[in-house]
Amino acid sequence: MQELTFGEHDIIVSKTDTQGKVTYGNELFLQLAGYQEHEIIGAPHNIVRHPDMPKLIFKHLWETIRSGREVNAYVINQAKNGDYYWVYANVTPSLDKNGRVAGYYSVRRKPSQKALAQVKPLYQRLVNAERSGGVVQSQKILDELLKNYGGRYDKFILSL
Repeated sequence: MQELTFGEHDIIVSKTDTQGKVTYGNELFLQLAGYQEHEIIGAPHNIVRHPDMPKLIFKHLWETIRSGREVNAYVINQAKNGDYYWVYANVTPSLDKNGRVAGYYSVRRKPSQKALAQVKPLYQRLVNAERSGGVVQSQKILDELLKNYGGRYDKFILSL
């Protein structure tokens, strides 16, 4: 499988409902993911989740956006044909008129190579820990790293 690339100024956009089912994907999202619009609308967004993406990071992502806060994360996605692509994602909850979460909006850009040089080995450690000891084990590794960032994942991500 090969790494897919996209331009520095390109923006990948998708929207989901509160259950994570895709309600919209822009042309670049469809192109990179390798799906036709009719295949992806209504599908769970994790249809593009790469097996080397730590479950812990998605756990954190979902906890954050379900609480009504935005989150930034580096994510490796997998296309329909098995190819992969890295993104720097900003995911924000979409609120209804009563201020309740009605869905999620994700804007993704090309990540810097400098950031990926730190993220890739970390994610590999987390995935290896999850395979041997579950999410609890990977949480211990992440907690140790985050001590340098006041225990906050968002501070770590924004430092990259």
